[in-house]
Amino acid sequence: MTINNILIRKAEKSDLNDILKVEEQAFGYKKEALLVAGLLKDRSAEPILSLLAFYKGKAVGHVLFTRAYLDGRDQPMIHILAPLAVIPEFQKKGIGGLLIKRGLEILKETGTKLVFVLGHMDYYPRFGFIPDAKRLGFSAPYPIPQKFANAWMMQSLVPDARNIYNGHIQCANELNKPEHWRE
Repeated sequence: MTINNILIRKAEKSDLNDILKVEEQAFGYKKEALLVAGLLKDRSAEPILSLLAFYKGKAVGHVLFTRAYLDGRDQPMIHILAPLAVIPEFQKKGIGGLLIKRGLEILKETGTKLVFVLGHMDYYPRFGFIPDAKRLGFSAPYPIPQKFANAWMMQSLVPDARNIYNGHIQCANELNKPEHWRE
């Protein structure tokens, strides 16, 4: 398999079973699949960007970006990446990176200024995310323990957005639960 054989497209309502299957296989349990199912129904998460990766017609990866707010304001348009999932036999082949890059391109085209993620400290910086977003003036929806401060990351999709804005990030209702913000 080469990365050239991967098709990435926006997910449709009819893709829900594929999305949930990818999430459950990737994580090995249902927690993320249930989160995604809830977020896809959560009006406070809109506009949502849900992308699926396919290999020979089989769904092998998924990424979800949901709307977030800065101190409750509508502007600037910001999103949170959560979760990113690739089924085990397709991990470490660049599919997650393709999903992230395509998602960021689409978000930029549609006016999103900032994107946040709570994730692996060695992985997401490869795609332009800056560790310790709190240090940059963007506190997470729930406190992040200091030893995991670098896991709360941000990326500006337009020049200087990180220098223009700051504040407390508020996420969609379904994601705004303490269990999603703990190790």
